[in-house]
Amino acid sequence: MKDVLKVLLLLICLFVVVTAFAQTQERKTEVEPGTLFETSDKCMACHNSLTAPSGEDISIGSSWRGSMMANSARDPYWQASVRREVMDHPESKLAIEDECAKCHMPMVRFEAKTSGQKAGIFEHLPFESDSDRNVQLAEDGVSCTVCHQITDKGLGLPNSFTGNFEIDTSRSRGEREIYGPFEIDKGRTRIMRSATGFKQTESLHVRKSELCATCHTLFTHALGPGGQPQGELPEQTPYQEWLHSRYREEKSCQDCHMPVVSEPTPITSVLGEPRERVARHNFQGGNFFVLQMLHRFRGELGVRALPQELELGSRTAREHLQTATARITLERPTIQAGQLDVNVAVANLSGHKLPTAYPSRRAWIRFVVRDSRGSVVFESGGISPTGAIQGNDNDADPLRFEPHHLEIRSANDVQIYESVMADRNGAVTTGLLSAVRYLKDNRLLPDGFEKSTAEPAIAVHGAAAGDSDFSGGSDRVRFLVDVSSAQGPFSVTAELWFQPIAYRWAENLRGYDAPETTRFVGYYQAMSASSATLITQATAVIN
Repeated sequence: MKDVLKVLLLLICLFVVVTAFAQTQERKTEVEPGTLFETSDKCMACHNSLTAPSGEDISIGSSWRGSMMANSARDPYWQASVRREVMDHPESKLAIEDECAKCHMPMVRFEAKTSGQKAGIFEHLPFESDSDRNVQLAEDGVSCTVCHQITDKGLGLPNSFTGNFEIDTSRSRGEREIYGPFEIDKGRTRIMRSATGFKQTESLHVRKSELCATCHTLFTHALGPGGQPQGELPEQTPYQEWLHSRYREEKSCQDCHMPVVSEPTPITSVLGEPRERVARHNFQGGNFFVLQMLHRFRGELGVRALPQELELGSRTAREHLQTATARITLERPTIQAGQLDVNVAVANLSGHKLPTAYPSRRAWIRFVVRDSRGSVVFESGGISPTGAIQGNDNDADPLRFEPHHLEIRSANDVQIYESVMADRNGAVTTGLLSAVRYLKDNRLLPDGFEKSTAEPAIAVHGAAAGDSDFSGGSDRVRFLVDVSSAQGPFSVTAELWFQPIAYRWAENLRGYDAPETTRFVGYYQAMSASSATLITQATAVIN
């Protein structure tokens, strides 16, 4: 009996020792708080001052710094929009800020998550030069060590969307992997590890659309009384739109938004060797307007990017819109019995809906007819200095919206490609956390998009669903104009315009008395005349 007790006692002691050892080893691999990420300045030391053989400056650091990615937390429209949601749903303040920080302040939010806490937003504002580490992580936006630490685990699956990317927290400093598309020799690996604490690892998942989809697929949940969920809204789904187009077999998100350098180019200024297909890091998109705003009000917003970096970012965004997004044509213009009859065809050249992502964006047709003296006989879709579209029901009245048109005969009608949200009572809203469905979504579809087989998250809503001329890749609108009292020949112009933040989306912030909302409304008023840009146009003269 004594021998049995001795054996049991020995086994218990052995179990205690093994358990303690395992716990010690586990503690050794736990990530110390505040060591998961590094700010971009650590990366810029080597990944800046880069020049392609052609002479083009393709510096990764300065290109990124002039992008919306770098300024995601500094974006005054985002700050105002979050403040509006918190004021609409004060009982859910912590949850709202934590959710919105996922993709706009991802580093500080991810570190809070690993500590079992929720991340705040406004506690980190304003951004100042003597900020502590948490504020530095917050203001660095979507920074280098976020995207390049995202693992390939679960990418493309629903659980990865809405900012739920995976970052490995099990490795200690010096062993934590940071991913890139190139093979790295041991010597260069040691240099970067000693400088930053990260171990370079080759992995091609950084070139896949599924990586971008983690934050650019976003589902929001409407909040009712007491913060209770009232419904789910696909707030932005460019990845799903791309999957439902022909582009899924041809181009990734990175192919268009991070175009590669055509010649072998080093990616580091320290012992860099020429690499094939180096991706530019300007993240070209469509939000030229906020980049202009960041430049103009740089002092108030604590902007770090140099003026020329923001100017280049804004100019690149406009050029991208004008060269890679759409084409407009005039088809079979005729005049019979004093009536001008012409079809305007708009083609979507992008790999997702146009416009896509955040629902404040809109594109529209401006159609103008002039007589032989150049006087305007008819105009649909003119834009006012306030940023409002003339004839648009929603800009005139927040409770109404402009329907999708098959044909246009009146200057009070305008073809606007947009999404319009409704709350649980069916009223038009620009509040993301009040919206439960779309009343209208006639954004131009990418080529290959089949309306009949589209999943609910990317479905067409409103009259466009039944419009046979509104299909994958294009839309066609017939314009019928009475010109019987004017003298020809007539000049006809069709233009496609784009606005990142529609007038109504800015105007609806006016009633919220808070620093962020008041500031943004003032910014918008000051810059509203430049809030839209011309994408493409076509002209014809009809006798």
